[in-house]
Amino acid sequence: LEPIWGSKEFLKFIFIVNFLTSVCVFTTAIALYYIMREENYLYMPLSGFHGVLAGFLVGIKQIVPDQELSLLKIKAKWLPSLMLLISIAISFFTPDSATYLPTLIFGAYIGWIYLRYFQRKPEAKHRGDPSEDFAFSTFFPEFLRPIIDPIASMFDRMLCGKSEASTNAQGYTVGGAPLIGSDPIEASRRRYFFFFSF
Repeated sequence: LEPIWGSKEFLKFIFIVNFLTSVCVFTTAIALYYIMREENYLYMPLSGFHGVLAGFLVGIKQIVPDQELSLLKIKAKWLPSLMLLISIAISFFTPDSATYLPTLIFGAYIGWIYLRYFQRKPEAKHRGDPSEDFAFSTFFPEFLRPIIDPIASMFDRMLCGKSEASTNAQGYTVGGAPLIGSDPIEASRRRYFFFFSF
């Protein structure tokens, strides 16, 4: 991720995701204490770098979604979803692992929010990644997307607040649709991964 984003953006991503994940986990622990009235929520050790690692998986999903991992035989776009699904499943059987679950969930979600809406791209005139391939519903299987899309679009309007015209990728178009390969961001990603795949 660092060669593509640059060192400054890479460190900024780590700081923002780690800080906001910690704030969200702290707020959740306090809220659970007031709801459940159980003191163990206040003293449970909730910390670590797990949130940033989950955010990195979201970054990999954004950059090389169709890259297949040779060992697991799955595409990179499913890494964040698979990690969260396995973590949730493990937390039912081992109570100690449940302490890491909020950090992983918030880390993946905040990483997605930052990359989707706020990451500055010098080669583009807009912030974030407005592509349909990086929509929130792409973290879920196809059959759940019709249910998730309407809910996600409400949060999209709240967080983004932009018209679709302002988020279209800059490039050459035919009949309003961008030509394949005309997006400079996508072109630089392909060049980078083509070079390092040998």
